[in-house]
Amino acid sequence: MIEVPGGRVWCEAVGSRTDRPPLLCLHGGPGLPSAYLDTLRGLADERQVVLYDQLGCGRSDRPSSRDLYRAERFVEEVACVREGMGLERFHLLGQSWGGMLAVMFALTRPPGLVSLILASPVIDASRWVADCNRLKAQLPEEIRRTIDEHEAHGFTGCPEYAAATLEWWRRHVCRIAPFPAEVERAWQGLGAECYETMWGPSEFTCSGNLKDVALSSRLAEIDVPTLFTCGRHDEATPQSTGEFAQLVARARLVVFEASSHMAHLEEAEAYLACVREFLGHAERASSR
Repeated sequence: MIEVPGGRVWCEAVGSRTDRPPLLCLHGGPGLPSAYLDTLRGLADERQVVLYDQLGCGRSDRPSSRDLYRAERFVEEVACVREGMGLERFHLLGQSWGGMLAVMFALTRPPGLVSLILASPVIDASRWVADCNRLKAQLPEEIRRTIDEHEAHGFTGCPEYAAATLEWWRRHVCRIAPFPAEVERAWQGLGAECYETMWGPSEFTCSGNLKDVALSSRLAEIDVPTLFTCGRHDEATPQSTGEFAQLVARARLVVFEASSHMAHLEEAEAYLACVREFLGHAERASSR
């Protein structure tokens, strides 16, 4: 457990090798704990993989204080985790909301950052919502109507709403049926207060304090090798993710054709191979 502003967070370093920079992983949500990223432990034969649950979810403290669930505090949290885990030179991977957080942290220009992996990232909240609503329009009319009517009346805790949004998950979040155990474990540790405070009731409605966040205008400031990944059926659409990648001078984009938002699970072997190759390339580039 590491002390961060507002409480303590659970962290784990997997693997014993110290001859290569470790990989620090930032999960999404906000508030969906790191269990669904456990596939990345498969990289621990080459380097340490550091996973942690952000404040407000999973095995970390869950203070009931909406003031703590702010992007700026989470950036401070990443710095505390990095220091607490003794990470000097390191790679940073952020998935979904964790991608937004990774960009924010990278923009502080932390010394020792070797590379950045942005996995199905949220970059501009408004662009994300627009993309999700375009995808929502492709859902069957009855499901779409159920979602819209329940959100209009604030009935997002209703079982009918949950059933309708499940179809969204199966199309655009994780296409493995049934959901992998990693996803089920993460859902058990969901920090609903964190998610609702920062984002809102659903993926396609952002009413929380992230609604005006837009980082695309600052992506040109990133000066480390950067890998963008997404799935062909992703709510982080290939078009938007590709356009964001074009704004980073040393970036590349990989689209996983059989995946949606969790390519690290949906195409695990190919995803790990892609990340291994990228990390090795970034390390060779940094040593020149």
